[in-house]
Amino acid sequence: MSVDAVSKDKKDMLKLLPKVDRLLNLFPITDLIKIYPRKIVLDAAREALADMRQAILKGSLVLGEKKAMPHLELLIHERLKHYAQPSFRRVINATGVIIHTNLGRSPMPRPALEAIMDIGSGYSNLEYSLARGERSDRLSHIEDLLKRVTGAEGALAVNNNAGAVLLALNTLSNKRGAIVSRGELVEIGGSFRIPDIIKKSGAVLVEVGTTNRTRIGDYENAITEKTSLLLKVHRSNFELKGYTGDTSLKELVVLALSRNLLTMVDLGSGCIVDLAPFDYGNEPTVKEILSEGADIVTFSGDKMFGGPQAGIILGKNELCRRLRENPIYRALRVDKFTLAALEATLKLYLDPQNAAKNIPTLRMVMEPLKAVSRRANALARSINPSLGKQWEIRVITEESRVGGGALPLAKIPTMAVSLYSHRTPPDELEKQLRSWSPPIIGRVAENRVILDMRTVTGEEAREIARAVMSLISKGM
Repeated sequence: MSVDAVSKDKKDMLKLLPKVDRLLNLFPITDLIKIYPRKIVLDAAREALADMRQAILKGSLVLGEKKAMPHLELLIHERLKHYAQPSFRRVINATGVIIHTNLGRSPMPRPALEAIMDIGSGYSNLEYSLARGERSDRLSHIEDLLKRVTGAEGALAVNNNAGAVLLALNTLSNKRGAIVSRGELVEIGGSFRIPDIIKKSGAVLVEVGTTNRTRIGDYENAITEKTSLLLKVHRSNFELKGYTGDTSLKELVVLALSRNLLTMVDLGSGCIVDLAPFDYGNEPTVKEILSEGADIVTFSGDKMFGGPQAGIILGKNELCRRLRENPIYRALRVDKFTLAALEATLKLYLDPQNAAKNIPTLRMVMEPLKAVSRRANALARSINPSLGKQWEIRVITEESRVGGGALPLAKIPTMAVSLYSHRTPPDELEKQLRSWSPPIIGRVAENRVILDMRTVTGEEAREIARAVMSLISKGM
């Protein structure tokens, strides 16, 4: 076929495409405008027409008169489905990482979610005392609970732990020295670096020791008349091994008291429950840190604590009062939804057994392997009856991680379901599971898709079964 003939065919196909204003008046596009906003349908129609024109000109699309409109309608439907799907969505975490930073960290307890719904559905006494009939402090809803659960003298909360560290250092060490070990100047997720936060706070960073060894004498030799506090930072997502030496918090407190300085601890993940019986490593609890004499302790509300995103600050009454009076506090304060979720989560901690049962993060960390195994085997059995010779489903032993900067070396025994198809590469299977609604996030290892059941609930396991059976039915 000559070039001129091909060009004519393309021109003829382009003529089959209607103008966008006419398209909007054609059935079934007119019905779509009743479902979606007209502007969204208009944008989808323009994009679909543009894509079809490009495909025709490139020669990748050949249309006849009867195929033009059905193909165009299909493209418009696909775009409208994409528009209607929220970008921010619930996903099923089958990675085995319990506090998964990329997947929203810790899921919140049911009572916390119910509290958010209740507060968000109408007005609330956010800054109003029902007893006195006058304005009050929003932190009054959680302050006493924080003290009761942790044993702290004073307490407040801000929007996240980075904000908590920033506020504390700006209040207590602005233009004065904050001494910290070089081995604790860590970087955690999202390129968040402790040295950067210290400098932005206005405190003067004073590094002591070496990466692997810092002695109490290093701190003592660095103290000058401009020093305000000694800072200890949880190393978060890594741990030093080998020829190392660390200065204990007790040593720092003794030194700080002798020099009339403060001791501050950035605890990071904020563990309330003692995990020592589970042999996961040495993760200090908030109560332990406070009992050792720290003046100020900060940690996250959405990691090991298992609540909403927040930065919790505990310590001496006078110091917490000074933090509240800092103008920066208003820029960092928590909103009504965070307060509602924090209060509900804190109330669960009043009964440790209730907390372990109802706070998802704690439940996943503490769940016996037998329970995880039952869930994995139930999932495998629910899929197997529909299998042909093209699929292999196995229950395998794996290791979960706590994640979120807590217990970086802890390996939690778990059970996972391994998926393998003789027809479809594992990367494509993983992509198809991510495209499910809700998306299922697993991982690929040893040429298989691995779905860790420690981070999957029973209902989510049934959803995974439906997704896999759908892929099997499609011949993947």
